[in-house]
Amino acid sequence: MSRITPSQAKRIFAIAATVVVCKVLVEVLRNYPDYLPPNFTADFLLGREEYFWQGYHLPFYVHLTVGPVTLVLGMLLISDRFRSRWPRWHRRLGRAQASFILVLLVPSGLWMAAYAASGPIAGTGLAVLAVLTGTSVALGWRAAVSRRFNEHRRWMMRCYLCLCSTVLLRLMGGVGTVLEIAAPWYGIQATWTSWAIPLLAYEVWLRRTGLPFVGTGLLGSHKAAEARRMQ
Repeated sequence: MSRITPSQAKRIFAIAATVVVCKVLVEVLRNYPDYLPPNFTADFLLGREEYFWQGYHLPFYVHLTVGPVTLVLGMLLISDRFRSRWPRWHRRLGRAQASFILVLLVPSGLWMAAYAASGPIAGTGLAVLAVLTGTSVALGWRAAVSRRFNEHRRWMMRCYLCLCSTVLLRLMGGVGTVLEIAAPWYGIQATWTSWAIPLLAYEVWLRRTGLPFVGTGLLGSHKAAEARRMQ
């Protein structure tokens, strides 16, 4: 039996991750009728009626609109194939992505973190996530402007892993429902582990390989990955 090579493993992971992100994104969009107008018996809005129209609704709808956009843009922007074929569009969409995250997503995420349903510990986890997301995209943008492109790819991969925390949160919520886990600790740990574990795994990957882990599989080019190995 032949052994799976690292490049094949990356390709399999990229395809699987893309499918999961797209599937969860579709499920999230299917819930939008519960938010417009707000249905306060829906899971996420349950118990929020008292303060929803007292300022919470603004960051909520901003987050609801920008979140899916940044996930889709992220899938394009971490693709070496997309970058090499349409470099001008990569730069344009990259600027748009950074602006969406820094101006809209991060501030709305910080505001909403103060109202986390699982309490202040969970809210702190969501606030840290928002800060890490903004920091990653800011440092990635600075690296690109300075033409340090390998560093740019690493920071933008970190940023995308932070964005994908919403996908893992949704998956963890589904697991909790299936296993009938109603304990408060489960929601608290999910708000931390949904981003901490992927970031930790990525840092371990970087230390072992030195590769940014972008541009592979469905989203990228094997040749581009080999070119980066030679840099």
